[in-house]
Amino acid sequence: MTQATSARPWLAFYPPGAPAEIEAAPFRTLGELVSASARLYGDRTAYTVVMPNGMFGDLSFAEIDRMSDEFAVYLREVAGLEPGDRVALQAPNSLPVPVVAFGVFKAGCVLVNVNPLYTAEEMGRQFADAEPKALVITDMFADKLPEALKHFSIPNVIITRVPEFMPGLVKGVIGLVQSWWDRSIPPIETPHIRLPEALAFGAARRKERSIAVESYAAGLELGALAALQYTGGTTGVSKGAMLSHGNLVMNTAQTMTFIEGHVKKGEETVLTAIPTYHILAFTLNLLGFFWLGNRNVLIPNPRPLANLKRAFENYKITWIVGVNTLFNGLMNEFWFAESPPRHLKASFAGGMALHGAVAQRWFEMTGTHVIEGYGLTETSPVVTGNPIGKAREGSIGVPVPSTEIAILDDAGRPVAAGEPGELCVRGPQVMGGYWRRPDETAKAMTEDGFFRTGDIGLMEPDGYFRIVDRKKDMILVSGFNVFPNEVEDCLARIAGVREAAVIGVPDGAAGEAVKAYIVPGDPALTADEIKAVSYTHLRAHETEA
Repeated sequence: MTQATSARPWLAFYPPGAPAEIEAAPFRTLGELVSASARLYGDRTAYTVVMPNGMFGDLSFAEIDRMSDEFAVYLREVAGLEPGDRVALQAPNSLPVPVVAFGVFKAGCVLVNVNPLYTAEEMGRQFADAEPKALVITDMFADKLPEALKHFSIPNVIITRVPEFMPGLVKGVIGLVQSWWDRSIPPIETPHIRLPEALAFGAARRKERSIAVESYAAGLELGALAALQYTGGTTGVSKGAMLSHGNLVMNTAQTMTFIEGHVKKGEETVLTAIPTYHILAFTLNLLGFFWLGNRNVLIPNPRPLANLKRAFENYKITWIVGVNTLFNGLMNEFWFAESPPRHLKASFAGGMALHGAVAQRWFEMTGTHVIEGYGLTETSPVVTGNPIGKAREGSIGVPVPSTEIAILDDAGRPVAAGEPGELCVRGPQVMGGYWRRPDETAKAMTEDGFFRTGDIGLMEPDGYFRIVDRKKDMILVSGFNVFPNEVEDCLARIAGVREAAVIGVPDGAAGEAVKAYIVPGDPALTADEIKAVSYTHLRAHETEA
C-alpha cells in the first residue's frame, strides 16, 4: 500500500484560522489540561447535572480541579495505587464523572470506562481483562458487584451517587425518591468506601504531607497510557483500545481548533445527553468543552426523552453533541416541536450515520444545522468533521488537522477519488493498539501505520468524504453491493416513517435479500406505500426483499 496522497484538497474548506497541522500537543498530560482550564476559568460553572424534575447541581472549574486533586491523592496515598494501575469508572452522566476521571489522570493511573447498564457477567469479563485496582461505581448498580467480582477481585471499591455534590436539600430529596419511591438503590453487600469519604481522606493526606499532585504525573510522556476504552471494534469481540494522553490531548486539540472560530470561550453551554463513558461525549464534551471554558449540562438518563425537557427550558443550550436517534427522537416530542431551543447554534452528530431526512427536518424545526462527523473508539474518536457553514448532507466532511486518510481496495491498494473502499486513518489520535491483544492489533493496522476502520467510504474529487456503510454490514444481492445506510436513508424520507433499520437475510435465488424493519409514525402507513416509494428511488437489487 502506498501512503495517502500528499495532495489534501480538503484544506480549501478549513475554517479561517484552523491549522493544517498541529505541530505540538498543547499539554503533555490530561491532568495539565484540567489544571490549565481551572486557572483560566476559576469559579465559572464547568458541569451542571439536571434531573428530570429540574433539580440540579453545579461544580466550577476550580472545584473540579481541587476535587480531582484530592481523588488523585486518595488513589496514590491511601488506596496504594501505582502509576499505570487501572481504575474502573461505572457511572451515568453525573458530577462525580469528571472528578474521578480527571483524578485518575492526575494520579498517573489508567481510566477504564464501564457501561453502567452492563450485566454482572459483562462487568466481570471487562474487570478480568482490565484488572483494575480500584472501582468507582454508582450505588444504583452495586447489586451486580458480588457476581461481577467473582471474575476478578477489585481491592478498592468506591461507591458514589447520581446526586453526589448537589446541594444538601436537593440531594436529600432525590435520595428519598430513589430509596423509598422507586426503590432504585439496592442494599450494598460489597465492602466499600463512599466517594466523599475518599476525597476527605485525600484532602487530609495532601495537607498532612504537603503533596504536590503534579508530581504523580511528572514522569509521564504523551505516549503514556491514559484510558482503556472498550469496543467491539471491527470484529465485534470486546477489547480495550489503548488511548494515550497524547491521543486524547491531540484529538481534543484537533477537534476544538477545527470549530474554535464558532465557539466563544467561556460563554457556551453544551447539552451532554449521550453517555460520557462513550468516547464521543468523553472527548468532545467532557474534555473539549472543558478546555474551552464552557459549561456541560449533564443528563443522567435521557430515556424517556422527556427527561431533557427541563434542561432545555432552564438553560440556554447553544450546542448539542448527539447521535441520529437522539435528534430524530427529540423532533417526535411534542414539547420540543412546539418550542425548539432558541439559543442553539449548531449540533454535532457522530456514533452512527446521520440520516439526511433527520438533518433536513432538524434544520426546518430549529433553524440550525446538524454537523456530521466521523470517528471511532480507536481514533479517540474524531477523524473528520463538516466545516460549520460548509456542511454537506450525507457527507462526514473533511479530515481534522494532522489526519491522513487512505481509501483502499481489498488488496490494500488506493482507489481513485469517487470509488468506494475501506477507509483507513493515520494520525496522532490513532490508538496504540488493543490491550493485551497483539493479534487483533496486527489485524487492525497496516504496515505503514494506518488503522483499518472496517468502514466503506469514498473521497469526492474536492476532498469531502462519505461513508457508504460498514464493510461487514454490506449486503450482496445477486452480485450487487447494497449498503443498508443508503436504503435506510431513503426509507426515513417517507412521510409516516419514524425510524427504519435494514439488514440482509439469506435468499436462495439472490444469495441475500434486503429486509427492512420500520417504526411507523402514522398508523395509516401501509407496506404497499413504502414499496412504491422504494421502487421509485432505489435500484432494483436494493428492493429485492
